[in-house]
Amino acid sequence: MEKTITLIRHGKTAGNYEKRYIGTTDEMMTLDGENEITARHYPECDIVFSSPLRRCVRTAELIYPDMEPVIIHELRETDFGSFEGKNYIELSETREYQDWIDSGGEAPFPRGESREEASNRSIVGFEKLLAQSGDFKNISVVCHGGTIMAILSKLFGGEYYSYHVENCEGYTFELSSDGLYHGLCTRSFIR
Repeated sequence: MEKTITLIRHGKTAGNYEKRYIGTTDEMMTLDGENEITARHYPECDIVFSSPLRRCVRTAELIYPDMEPVIIHELRETDFGSFEGKNYIELSETREYQDWIDSGGEAPFPRGESREEASNRSIVGFEKLLAQSGDFKNISVVCHGGTIMAILSKLFGGEYYSYHVENCEGYTFELSSDGLYHGLCTRSFIR
């Protein structure tokens, strides 16, 4: 059975507006973030999955008000460790941040996850949601930017950051009955 899968990044939080590393912090969306979500049109779905963090659950509730999101814990954002809640300006003078930058973002966040660890966890979450989707054809997933980049770079190849997506936006792609992913993902949602 062919499936259409849409990955949606949650609406903006205060930390997103301030360009902070917000991973494990369970921050709510701002009112402006909620308004931006409700001003857009998203694909219909038969089932919606979500990261357990409130910003994702609330986004799912706003987009699909008649559906209860299925929580997949492995879809949560990267654990940014000691960078959590800080922005690049606050971190720019620290040796830890410079070491992380020099690694091309490959080194683990101090006292947090590496990109590889977070990506592997995200793929486990994606495999769980596929297993739980059963016969549903149209699947929506509300999660995080890092989660989306991890899943798409694993499925379609290419550079991790080439799949960066802004808040409220996402990608849609198809999974055929033979398990192959078809076509280039389409990006963005109508305002």
